[in-house]
Amino acid sequence: MKFVAEIEILPLKGLLDPQGKAVANGLPKIGITSASNVRIGKFITMDLDANSADEAHKMAETACKKLLANLIMEGFNIRISAQ
Repeated sequence: MKFVAEIEILPLKGLLDPQGKAVANGLPKIGITSASNVRIGKFITMDLDANSADEAHKMAETACKKLLANLIMEGFNIRISAQ
C-alpha cells in the first residue's frame, strides 16, 4: 500500500534560530508588525510503500532520526496519509 509522509522539522524551542530571527527583524520593514516567534525549518514529503500506516510512520521516523533531523537541535513531526 502507498502512503505519503509529511515531515516538519523545526529548531527546538528555546534554541536560537538565526534564520527565524532574521525574518522576524525583516517583517516590520515590509509592513508586518504583528508577527512574533518566527521559526524557520524544513518540510519534507516522501512516498512510502508499507503494509500499514504504522509501518510507514516507523519508516519516516527512522529517516528523521538517522538522516533528516539533527536531534540535538531539531524536533520533528510526522503525518502519514494513504495515497
